[in-house]
Amino acid sequence: MFHSVSAFIGLRYAKSSKGNHFIAFINAFSAIGIALGLMSLITVLSVMNGFEGDLKDRILGIAPHVVVDTQGESEQIISSLSQLPGVIAASDFIESEGVVQSSRSLEGVMIQGIEPQTTDAHSIIAENMMMGQINDLTPGSYGIIVGRALSTRLDLRLGEQTRILSAQGSVFGPFGQMPSQRLFTVVGIYDVGSELDSKVILMNINDSAKLMRNKVSRIAQTRLFLQDPFEYKSVVDTLSEMELSSDDWRTRQGPLFDAVKMEKNMMALMLVLIIAVAAFNIVSALVMVVTEKKGDIAILLTQGLSRSRVMQVFLFNGLYNGIKGTLFGAAGGLLLVSQLNNLLGLFDLPIMAATGGVGLPIEMHWHQIVLLILFSLLLCFAASIYPAYRAVKVDPASALKYE
Repeated sequence: MFHSVSAFIGLRYAKSSKGNHFIAFINAFSAIGIALGLMSLITVLSVMNGFEGDLKDRILGIAPHVVVDTQGESEQIISSLSQLPGVIAASDFIESEGVVQSSRSLEGVMIQGIEPQTTDAHSIIAENMMMGQINDLTPGSYGIIVGRALSTRLDLRLGEQTRILSAQGSVFGPFGQMPSQRLFTVVGIYDVGSELDSKVILMNINDSAKLMRNKVSRIAQTRLFLQDPFEYKSVVDTLSEMELSSDDWRTRQGPLFDAVKMEKNMMALMLVLIIAVAAFNIVSALVMVVTEKKGDIAILLTQGLSRSRVMQVFLFNGLYNGIKGTLFGAAGGLLLVSQLNNLLGLFDLPIMAATGGVGLPIEMHWHQIVLLILFSLLLCFAASIYPAYRAVKVDPASALKYE
């Protein structure tokens, strides 16, 4: 069946440990440990990837990816920004701080003055409008779009008017500094499901400039929409080469994503150590097999089998359990990930409420899974080297002395 003598003998040894129940137990324990560790690692990383992607969609769908200070720059330079690699769109953008006043309360907010057509095509807000639409922000209508969390907190409803105050358009009068203020009408309500729902309001860029008592051409910057917000670095470097100052999402939301990434890496490290512990159980099992099979090793050597072939025998022996555990772990991990939300719903676990009752966000990266499988096999191979080396050091004369 096998063309390789080493593979044939190694697999015979791996399958014939029933005579020694302790060796059989350690072999089974190491294979099960590798399978459970790999299954847990695939599941946890898939959930963490989904959680990270969910945050990227919900938070970076509202926060600007890159804002370029283009005041005083030529129209040719501004128009060329949308042609940069990784940039899918560019639009004029005004961002300022303000206060929303309703009959119930006051709330500090971040005001985004936007171009409705571009934002409607490239922002996640357009896909999560509960009422109205972004294109309702026509210039001169003095309309605003607010998040559901903010509308609930201030008791704002569609069609109602609310007062917005902006310190950036302040003027000095007889009573001191007076902020610019104007009544705006709520023309839309969005619900992305992030913390920014209660902090960001949208209005037409022309209305934003009028609120700040200025012209769009004097205060507008350029907002860049990226294909992948995580690939912002190359765009920022290109802007630096063009001698344009810019601000990216990491200055505001970077610590949050750093914390998520660190948590994912630490959980992955913990589970990798579990796989490593299970893999190195192969060492103890193989050392006992080598000790038990000294007579067989001596006979193989006297029959002309080279020491490198003898080493391969025990490498195949150790890899057998590693491959078996890795295959079962990979298959179990993929099956568990695909059915995880169904299992949580079946047992009615409260973890489902973490994402609004729609289930955990899951995102499998196949390159990660392939790397995990290869890493598991590499650990098993490394664990088999020392016992295999011990096997080739067996002296046939000493081993057969009392045979």
